[in-house]
Amino acid sequence: MLVLLPPSEGKAASGRGAPLKPESLSLPGLADARAAVLDELVELCASDEVKAQQVLGLSEGLRGEVAKNVALRTAGTRPAGDVYTGVLYDALGLGSLEPDARRRARASLLVFSGLWGAVRIGDRIPSYRCSMGVKLPGLGSLAAHWRGPMESVMPEAAGRGLVLDLRSAAYAGAWKPKGELAARTATVRVLHSQIVDGVEKRSVVSHFNKATKGRIVRDLLVSGARPKGPAELVDVLRELGHTVEATAPEAKGRPWALDVVVAEIH
Repeated sequence: MLVLLPPSEGKAASGRGAPLKPESLSLPGLADARAAVLDELVELCASDEVKAQQVLGLSEGLRGEVAKNVALRTAGTRPAGDVYTGVLYDALGLGSLEPDARRRARASLLVFSGLWGAVRIGDRIPSYRCSMGVKLPGLGSLAAHWRGPMESVMPEAAGRGLVLDLRSAAYAGAWKPKGELAARTATVRVLHSQIVDGVEKRSVVSHFNKATKGRIVRDLLVSGARPKGPAELVDVLRELGHTVEATAPEAKGRPWALDVVVAEIH
């Protein structure tokens, strides 16, 4: 099983470990595309702070994030699973997993990134600021920049098993599974169910969408379940206590759509 995750906007500070070693990152087929983004991002942030702030979409209060990018090659690193913070990662709780579940996490979780393309949670990276929605002056849209390289590396990364795609729309734009691979891919939407005047009302949640997805991944890792496809995933999630409604694709080459329905949002 391969689980695709979005990163977090907020990130922990760079660690005290050795500086970035690009050759050590997973998915080496992305190396050239990573180098291109890294080179332009560092140059932009080092040469024009104001322009970099605008390109990165940073408020005045986040202007200090530009300096973080300037130091990307020399800053200390830590495992990506420790760098990414926020609601999804808090709910996932990588640091509190038992050793077996932690090993499963290192093998199955892949975090998409505007800067790195995608990394595994054990890859050592510095803290940075560069979302997939950014358009660099030279490279243009990062989502478009990553599509070609991703087409080459993702089928191999996915192997022959289930792909659970929990990415947000911006990151999903960098790679979409096709053909047979799409048929064994499942996307997840979280719906909040409320009874209003005796009638069920459902709404899409945002903040709690991330928390629920984090809990789903944690439950799968802790259980050790290894669903082979979307239909089996639905059964596993129901066994783990989640309310799931599945829609199988009407046409070939399309992913399954799963709705996880929650009565309480927390």
